[in-house]
Amino acid sequence: MAEDATNQEGKEGTKQDEEAKPLLPVDMCYSYEELHSKPFITPDSNLPENLLFLSHSFGYDCGRRANLQLLDDRTLVFIAGQVLILLDVCTKEQTYLRSCSGGGIGAIAVSNTKEYLVVGEKGRKPILVVFKYPSLQAYRILRDGTDLAFSSVNFNSDESLLASLGSAPDYMLTVWNWRQEEVMLRCKAISQEVYRVTFSPFNPGLLTTSGSGHIKFWKMASTFTGLKLEGLIGHFGKTAATDIEGYIELPDGKVLSGSNWGNLLLWDGNAIKVELCSRGGNCCHAGVAQPFALEDGQLMTFGADGMIRGWDFETIDAADSSSENSKFEMEPVNELLVGRNVNLYSVVKSSQQDSNIWFAQDSNGGIWKVDLSFTYSTPDPVCLFSYHAGAINGLDVSKSSHLMATTSQDRSVRVFDFLAKMELTSNRFSQGGTALHWAPPSVNQSGSLLVTGFEDGVVRLLELYDPAGLQIVTRQKVGAQLRLKQALKPHNESVTTVAYECNGTVLATGSSDCTVFFFTVGEKYEPIGFVCVPGPVHLLVWSPESYKEKTLLILCLSGHVVEVPCPDPEALQDAKSYQLLDLPRKSFRFKSIKSRIRREEEIARRLELKEKRRKEREKNEILDDEEEEEEEEELPRIYIPDPPCPLYWGFFSQPGQFWLSLGGYDSGFLYHCKFSEKQDENSEKCPVEPFAYLEIHNADKNPICSITFSSNRQLMLFGMHSGSIRVYPLDADDHALTSMQAYWELSTHDSNYGHLRHICCSYDDQFVVTAGDDGNIFSFSMLSSEELQKELEKKKAMVPEPRAGLENEALAKDIDDPSAYSIETAKQKLEKDLQRKEADRKILAKRKELAALQNEFKILLDDNQNLPKHIQLTPMELLLDQRFEEQAEKERTRRLDEVQYQMSWREEHSHLSLKKLKDWFIGSEESNIITVFAIHTDHSVSTYHISSLSSTREDQASFSKSDETTLVERHKSRPDSEKDSSETDEEESPPPVTRPPVQAVDRHIERLQKAAEKAEQARAKIAKRKQEWDQLYAEKPHKDCEDPQDVQAISEAKENIGDLKLKTDKNFTVPKHLRMSGAKKKVEMINLENNIREKQTEMNKEIVALRDAKLLLLSTLGTQTKLLQRIQSRLPSQLHCQPPPLPTIRIEEVPEKSLQCSRTLLERYRDLTEKRLKDGELEDQESRMSVVDELEKELKGVEEVDNIEYMSTEETAGNETQELSEEEFDNMDQDMLSDMQDFLLEQMTSSLAQFDKEHLMCLQKVQMLDWMLKLANLRQLTLYQELLLLKEVDKSEKILQDKLDKRLKEEDQLMSDLEKCRKALELKRKDITKRQEKEKACTASFHALLGDDNHFEEYLTKVYKKKIKRSKKKEDGSDEEDEDSNDDFDDFENWDDDDDEDWEGLDGDAGVEECPIGCEQKLFDDVLELRERRLDLEEQLAEEKKSAEQLEKECDSIVKKMKSVKISLKAAEDDLELVNREKQQKMNQLDVVVPLRLHQIEIGVSGQVPSDLSPALVLTRTELKRLEERVNELVVEKHQQTEVYRQARQQHIRLIKERKDMSNDILSLEKLCHQLMMTRFGREVDMEVLQTLCGNKTAAEMKQEKILRDAANAKDIAQWDKKVQHAREGLMEMTRSNTDRLRCLNSLYEQKKEMEMKLYTRQKKIGKHLQACSMRADRSQIWSLQELVRRQSEEIDRLSTEIIHLGTGGGHMLPSGHTHLPPLPPLSFPTVNKMANNKDHFDSV
Repeated sequence: MAEDATNQEGKEGTKQDEEAKPLLPVDMCYSYEELHSKPFITPDSNLPENLLFLSHSFGYDCGRRANLQLLDDRTLVFIAGQVLILLDVCTKEQTYLRSCSGGGIGAIAVSNTKEYLVVGEKGRKPILVVFKYPSLQAYRILRDGTDLAFSSVNFNSDESLLASLGSAPDYMLTVWNWRQEEVMLRCKAISQEVYRVTFSPFNPGLLTTSGSGHIKFWKMASTFTGLKLEGLIGHFGKTAATDIEGYIELPDGKVLSGSNWGNLLLWDGNAIKVELCSRGGNCCHAGVAQPFALEDGQLMTFGADGMIRGWDFETIDAADSSSENSKFEMEPVNELLVGRNVNLYSVVKSSQQDSNIWFAQDSNGGIWKVDLSFTYSTPDPVCLFSYHAGAINGLDVSKSSHLMATTSQDRSVRVFDFLAKMELTSNRFSQGGTALHWAPPSVNQSGSLLVTGFEDGVVRLLELYDPAGLQIVTRQKVGAQLRLKQALKPHNESVTTVAYECNGTVLATGSSDCTVFFFTVGEKYEPIGFVCVPGPVHLLVWSPESYKEKTLLILCLSGHVVEVPCPDPEALQDAKSYQLLDLPRKSFRFKSIKSRIRREEEIARRLELKEKRRKEREKNEILDDEEEEEEEEELPRIYIPDPPCPLYWGFFSQPGQFWLSLGGYDSGFLYHCKFSEKQDENSEKCPVEPFAYLEIHNADKNPICSITFSSNRQLMLFGMHSGSIRVYPLDADDHALTSMQAYWELSTHDSNYGHLRHICCSYDDQFVVTAGDDGNIFSFSMLSSEELQKELEKKKAMVPEPRAGLENEALAKDIDDPSAYSIETAKQKLEKDLQRKEADRKILAKRKELAALQNEFKILLDDNQNLPKHIQLTPMELLLDQRFEEQAEKERTRRLDEVQYQMSWREEHSHLSLKKLKDWFIGSEESNIITVFAIHTDHSVSTYHISSLSSTREDQASFSKSDETTLVERHKSRPDSEKDSSETDEEESPPPVTRPPVQAVDRHIERLQKAAEKAEQARAKIAKRKQEWDQLYAEKPHKDCEDPQDVQAISEAKENIGDLKLKTDKNFTVPKHLRMSGAKKKVEMINLENNIREKQTEMNKEIVALRDAKLLLLSTLGTQTKLLQRIQSRLPSQLHCQPPPLPTIRIEEVPEKSLQCSRTLLERYRDLTEKRLKDGELEDQESRMSVVDELEKELKGVEEVDNIEYMSTEETAGNETQELSEEEFDNMDQDMLSDMQDFLLEQMTSSLAQFDKEHLMCLQKVQMLDWMLKLANLRQLTLYQELLLLKEVDKSEKILQDKLDKRLKEEDQLMSDLEKCRKALELKRKDITKRQEKEKACTASFHALLGDDNHFEEYLTKVYKKKIKRSKKKEDGSDEEDEDSNDDFDDFENWDDDDDEDWEGLDGDAGVEECPIGCEQKLFDDVLELRERRLDLEEQLAEEKKSAEQLEKECDSIVKKMKSVKISLKAAEDDLELVNREKQQKMNQLDVVVPLRLHQIEIGVSGQVPSDLSPALVLTRTELKRLEERVNELVVEKHQQTEVYRQARQQHIRLIKERKDMSNDILSLEKLCHQLMMTRFGREVDMEVLQTLCGNKTAAEMKQEKILRDAANAKDIAQWDKKVQHAREGLMEMTRSNTDRLRCLNSLYEQKKEMEMKLYTRQKKIGKHLQACSMRADRSQIWSLQELVRRQSEEIDRLSTEIIHLGTGGGHMLPSGHTHLPPLPPLSFPTVNKMANNKDHFDSV
């Protein structure tokens, strides 16, 4: 309802605007120079606006959605931060359009005709700007479309509407009438992120949006209140919800979308119809899949796996799924791998007609050109441009040249020449780059060394050189190369920063593993050691060269700053670890002061406000006690962020002091800090406040991410978190930054995620380069345009020359394994290995010593044994320590516990085995037969024995079903031949040749080129129209073809009529769907058997329920018997009644009791077994079975006892609650007891009778089921006989069926080959037609080249038509040369006579090939070129005709083969039909039992039952009635068909008459066209050739002259405009001065009025006293004052008159409400001093 209300309000508002707002002019445009954003400059700072020029962009935001569009065949457009880049694919030149809002660009889109480009901005209330292309004029501006940013925009198919989507927080969907800058409809799309919006290309009233976890379908519905947007959210149903990046609308209204897991979702309405996947349940793509086009019957998709696949559209459109998972499997028709490690994100198609070229955006940093023609000659995809993927992690510039190097997480290191605007080289490594530094000249004089850090902790030294300087010549011309010089691994985690000491003697590397490693700089870098710091290292800063002590400032993300001195490389000692524990350090931990600063500012603001109010009260003389006291708000609290804010940047100000920039809460300031003088262990833990700070304007939520200085430190450059560059001019040697006031700021990178973390100045301060997290890299020039042009004349930067002998050096060994040991880890491991070796050596020595002692002990034992017994030592005496024996006892106990644990497992295993045996033999009720006996009769009913199906039987059933499915599929109609989607590449038509102009004017050449382009467009339109005609003629049905509806009706009739013969007829043909096989018969038997089992199982359940009811009845009767006995014990004997006899439970009714074993039984079995063992009789399995038999005999006598026990337990368990106490019995009298006795007897008798009744009903059901089972058994017997018969025939039938399948496959293959051949022939014929058209176009170009009234027309025509002998290209040797010469000779023989006659006037070949005098040489050369082109076309035409003839022959041979295959196919079908007929006849001979009663037999002929029923046909009454009704239906259908035939006949006659009329109309139009041509041209001309003419020379020259005059007039108009503007400025200045005078006059009038009021008040107060005083005043003074007032009045009148005169000359007039000042009244008080003062005031005015 809220959306509807919004729509209604928007619609009403739109109507009012339409009524009030006039239409915008079609040619209205805006000024781009006034629209685009400009840099912010501090007011009154005199900073130039053009401080930095955008020179070039080296990056690409490849992770942005749909960040690639195509404006024409060679111009790509994409977003780069705050700039829109138009990239020329051929020249690689860039054109820039800046953002208009300054907040960035959110989305772009291009219209279908490529005439308009729409740009959606970012920022507060962003706008949509529509640019014209190629003029790039701002055509329309659309406002109030969203709050913060646009996420997607899209034109509809006819470019009349524009849809836009806003991002958070409003997610507003708006439909614009953009040409009038009006909102048509708007509505909130959804409350989560939306990625895309599009119009349906097939239905302009439908839109689709998709985004995070949703897709929504919109309709512009027309209601009684007008248009409104109606949206339906897509329901995923059983499919998991997914983000939908891409989708495509289908012609029938369905939508096909992608998914995160790679499958395609087909939406019908707002629900998923089916999920499309590949064969075997595999995903269509690995990763995110997006459909993007529907062309030539193929639906194209691309995925994150770099694959582009084409799927058959008809299969997708008809896809449906009946399975539970709603998946439909299919295979792609075509597929193309764009490249490895390619993640496709969006694609755009070339604007050329019938082009298969696409441009693809790779989110891994590339732009690809892809040909999707899918032919054998299709070229491989080409990567046009390669960029960094993702955020730039490292950037630095050369200290001696205009070179810069970058690295990123995409594992590449790239070197750019930002002077030549090109990439020089790039190297890719195994891990992503995280830091980069260009070695200073003090380290490498040539500037060729780069230090790069990677995420696995490896530091690589890369050497840049120019390969042209090597002695070894390389094949490829490469501007520069990177070579690995050395690889080190100092860290275990990513390297975050590297820095050289100012003198170049030490290299320091920092890492996120909280360590800083130092290396000596030399030919080979050697490790010095490392120090540990409190947090992950973010930045390393060495002290400047001017400082005495060389120290390193280490900035950590945790807010710690550590300063360590430079370690001495020579003082390195041979230690066990590289950790420099003795290196002194200073520590500082930042403490936030921002909240205190804000608190002090608030206090100062309140004090100032109080002081201001106090002054106002004093001025107005208001007493303090009368003013109400205001309650002051609470001051802001002191806030310390926890965890601390990260440190972003820092630098030295002087020794021991430094500036810091922080992010998070503490942003907006530069903090001046210093180390404390007392450094102890708590320095790293105790936070310290900075001693000074500097507030940065407009940076409270926009922290400084990077800082750099120019070489002379007069410019300080900031890289801001919002992606902007900020430049501060500084004074020389201003380390305290006191001069940092004014600044210049320009937004460059994306304002949301393009944090500018790297900014550098070139070595000569002429360029500034930046890199951000959005992947963009910009270079800016600090030069003016003239100086920049001079600098660009150098063309490229200097690449360092290679070192001497570099080509002979071996490549350095790289560290590719991420798990490789770091330097410290390797040293520690080496130390541990040494310790382990020493320990192993000691263990070996101890073992040798123990072995020697053991040998010595054995010798002692032997000596002890040899001694006499009385002097031998006992074992206890030999035992050295009792603890040894205790240890052995513990070992023995442990082993016993282990054995018990193993035995417990075996015990559990035995229990489980017993349980399984019980479940197998006892658990199933179907295996036991239960017999239930009646109580008063001898009737009994038993359960059926149901044997379980074996696994082989079940497998056989499933196999039979699959076999049946195979047979059904085998008899289906043959599939259609596959469509061949191969298309030949169309050659481009020859470019039109224009006659050279008379004057060499650039504008004239441009006009002629435009005329040629128009002619080319006319040719394209003609070709398109011809193609449409060809398509219409191709769709035209043949004159002998039949109506498809009639064909379908005939086929349905053939299928439904069938063969009405009986199966016993010899000519009976078995329909294909009724043909029986062994597999089908097996399935039928199994289904019958399953049905029998189901019926038996149901009956068994009823019998078991009857048995349970009997058991419950016995329990109840037992309880009642006990109660009856208690009652009769209290009654006299003559009142006793005999109770009914109690039934008993037999063993057949509870067979499961016989299989239960008690403990007594098991003990008895054990006793018998032990007895037999003692007697020695239990030797084999038979003796064991005899023990079981003996035990069963002993158990027979105890069965009744068990029954009694069983019943007693049931009795006690069931009816304990019905017993009465003795007191209740004693309270009853004799009559009550007698009545109770009668009630119990009656209840017992009725219970027994009810059970017998239920038993009888169950018995009847069993008998009926027995009868049905007997019939089923007869049916089984019949089926088995049929199965035996079918098995005999199946073998021969299978052979014939295979033969038939083989013929069918051959026919399908031939049909496919024929179709391909015919398509190829059709393409050849089209090519022949195109060659002929090109030949005609060539001739037309020749005539256009000659023009009108050419004196050499006849001579040049003969030159053009001459056939010369041309030698073909030598390819395979002299044989081919001879053949070519023969072919050329044949060409000479085939010359036409007319051509020979044309050459009679020529003297010879020499004269022909020379340019005649007076003829322009260029014209003659163009004629020769056209002749060569004509001869080429003739040769190509002859080759095409030869290949077409070969294809025709091939088609004829295939047709002949098909005829023979059809004959053999017909023979195979006849053989198979004969076998089926014989099989049916054999099956007819089998006897089938059908039980019938006499009342079921009815003879419809004579009415009497004959003695012989064999010729009778058995039918049901329903079938007989249906046949009788069908007779009447056929009569009605016959009349209907007759009427249809009559109407069709009349329609046929009418169509013939209309065709004749149309033919006459065509003839009359042709005559009229002939007459008009003769009237206009005097002859019949080819209109197509006329349309393709380039234009004549005279008109072009006149147009050129007109353009020149227009330019001169425009110049004069511009000069006059300047003069008018100057005059307007003068008028404005005069108006401004007049306005100042009017203001002055107004203030004087107000002062006068105020003075009069004061005077009047004073006169009132003074009263009579003043009147008396005034009478005595000096009249001379009063007169002088009156004179003064009179003069002032005259002066006022004069000024008013002057103002009026000035107003009539263009100045501003006073409003009508203002009148002239009235004259002053006479003054009657003697205030002379004040009047004098006022006079002075008036004089000054």
